[in-house]
Amino acid sequence: MTASTTSPVFSLQRGSLPLLISIPHLGTQIPADIAATMTPVAQRTDDCDWHLDRLYGFAKRMGASILAPVNARYVIDLNRPPDGANLYPGQDTTGLLPIDTFDKEPLYRDGYLPDEAEIARRRDAYWKPYHDALVNELAALKAQHGKVLLWEAHSIRSHVPRFFEGRLPDFNFGTSNGASAAAGLGEALTAVVERHGGYSAVANGRFKGGYITREYGKPAQGVHAVQLELSQITYMEEQHPYAYDETLAAKVEPLLEALVTTALERVRAA
Repeated sequence: MTASTTSPVFSLQRGSLPLLISIPHLGTQIPADIAATMTPVAQRTDDCDWHLDRLYGFAKRMGASILAPVNARYVIDLNRPPDGANLYPGQDTTGLLPIDTFDKEPLYRDGYLPDEAEIARRRDAYWKPYHDALVNELAALKAQHGKVLLWEAHSIRSHVPRFFEGRLPDFNFGTSNGASAAAGLGEALTAVVERHGGYSAVANGRFKGGYITREYGKPAQGVHAVQLELSQITYMEEQHPYAYDETLAAKVEPLLEALVTTALERVRAA
């Protein structure tokens, strides 16, 4: 049995398993008042985690709860701390309210950069409702099942020189260096990919988990969080218009299902 909740800023599909899949960079909409301050490049939402709702279609069938925003990360980044602190000190990153793209193209017209009041407004209007829904769903699932797996679903282009050299591994698992999930979970998931063959994988490499993974993953309290940053070259065309590749996706989907199933089994056994 499943139920759904919709709001102006997110959708939540409730499932029957102790599993919540959060896709915080799935949204593509930009409210008109914000769009009016932005450059044309912003309208392409280049840095969206494209098509992950489609790629994770199996999760709905297996009984996962699925939480996703309506708006693009250019409106506000739901996977950043509310104070905008850099999660990777010393490394370049985009902030709570990104002002440029991954390719350093400006998102705002001259004179329209968001001020502190606008940042606070967006935090209240867009960031807080998503996190309230996430917290409430985790609490409900934990109350029902005793333990819960939070799977943070992300994707990114295979080459983004701003953030990393060369080509990114295909599967990038983050458990905040083991602090956000059962011991060895990241390494166990990497081993699943290696046994499958055909893809590269790493645990707690360039991506160790964003704010959501680090903030809500508390294995001692029964909440286990893992982030998967999936290279987009594994399932889609990485250039505009960012088309879904049915042939590539058909190969990666069964592996994704095996990974989520493995993680859920290990959480239940923890």
